Amino acid sequence: MTRCLLLVLVLFGGLPLSAQTRVERKRPNIVFVYSDDHAERAVGAYGSPLVETPHIDRLASGGLRFTNSFVANSICGPARATVLTGLHSHLNGKMANPDGFRDDLPTFATLLQKAGYRTAMIGKWHLPTKPRGFDHWAIAHGGYYNLDIETADGRSRREGYTTEILTEEALAWIEKQRAGERPFVLWLNHAAVHRTWMPGPRYLTRHDERSIPEPATLFDDYAGRSRGAADAQMRIARDLFPAYDLKLPASGEGILDRNATGMLNRLTEAQRAAWESAYGPKNRAFTEAELEGDELVRWKYQRYIKDYLRCVSAVDDSVGRLLDYLDRTGLADNTIFIYSSDQGFFLGEHGWYDKRWMYEPSLRTPLIVRAPGVTPAGRTCDALVQNIDLAPTLLEMGGVDVPESMQGRSLAPWLHGEVPAEWREAVYYHYHQRDSGRTSHTVARHVGIRTDRYKLMYLYDLGDWELYDLQHDPDEMHNLASLEDHAELLAELRQKLRGLIAQYRDETAPEF
Repeated sequence: MTRCLLLVLVLFGGLPLSAQTRVERKRPNIVFVYSDDHAERAVGAYGSPLVETPHIDRLASGGLRFTNSFVANSICGPARATVLTGLHSHLNGKMANPDGFRDDLPTFATLLQKAGYRTAMIGKWHLPTKPRGFDHWAIAHGGYYNLDIETADGRSRREGYTTEILTEEALAWIEKQRAGERPFVLWLNHAAVHRTWMPGPRYLTRHDERSIPEPATLFDDYAGRSRGAADAQMRIARDLFPAYDLKLPASGEGILDRNATGMLNRLTEAQRAAWESAYGPKNRAFTEAELEGDELVRWKYQRYIKDYLRCVSAVDDSVGRLLDYLDRTGLADNTIFIYSSDQGFFLGEHGWYDKRWMYEPSLRTPLIVRAPGVTPAGRTCDALVQNIDLAPTLLEMGGVDVPESMQGRSLAPWLHGEVPAEWREAVYYHYHQRDSGRTSHTVARHVGIRTDRYKLMYLYDLGDWELYDLQHDPDEMHNLASLEDHAELLAELRQKLRGLIAQYRDETAPEF
């Protein structure tokens, strides 16, 4: 009897309960850990020079690591909408953080739930609708300490550190599923390592004894490129806020300064004492040093990057706790484990923090999949994959048909060690959000195409083109768009970009 026939008989009650149980148990559980703003360059398995991530590396050593994983729109809410729906932003309705979301669309959650999976979403949601397709959902509010957890029953305050609270919520939910006969899928959405990078009590002094390596482009002067790079308000040198970002004493002036005070006011007395013990001496030393110029920029970089990496370590420890639990309970052998992030992040490259851009640090995102009995351990895949592919992948791995409306393609063949026919040769990107104002980042809206070697971006708010040869210029420092000897390549990539705009039915894209 084929698996398809067995499934049909189960769905229509044609098998006794014992046979139904045997069929259901063959369907894998899925644990999908999704962090926020975790740059590929801050993952040990990707060769990070900055931090060790032993637990994420352990996941990679037992599974498949994608080396060319990209996002379609590098910003939080739209990334989550894309993962849920398998659609680019212009079709799922979430083109920018303030936008709505087409809640009528099929999602991996609704389809897996309909197919018999127990489903849960725990952590950051960042969409204007309530979670649909999840038997259990718990939305995190409140930043890094002492979260407010919203469920269908209301809100409650949980004392502790965000990453640890969400991990405990996830473990408790999985534990409840162990006695059941249905497979489960958990989407754990960490709020870390999003701004403002507040480390947990166990991580407050990590890296104090060392200096983190600076990127080669920390002091980028943006020469030879379009106006967009120079105008962006995300420079470590000038745009990080003293209290909100750098943990310096608050003056009480301005909304972000008041926000910083509010975040510290959430801390318990013991948490506040640990915080002051960690930052107080370092802040006094900074004040006494009276740094200026490049030395001040270097200090800001060290303060920013160390706090960021401390938050990364907490996420890595969360992955470790989940892996240990699955091993200890015997669930690991039938559980697919996925780790990714909603987008990349600038860790000082081009002198920046934040994301949004189609430049590599923001466009790239880690993607690691361990599927025991399916994925060869310790392998890599250099195919061009994108976050539109995650929903189709989850569905196929769960034995559910992928709707034709989804624009992504399942990565399941790559997980099986197969090479799918006619895999994409380029990815499409569209950053839609119109940024303005002192507390924003003034990143020009842009569309673009990235092949295995070249990248073309059209900053349509400015009318500027940028072209990079990633093989010879991986740091994207030399815009080739205006050079006569690259005119033919520019024309070819423009035409391919038009083709992708048509293929993905992006009627919001500019004409050129």
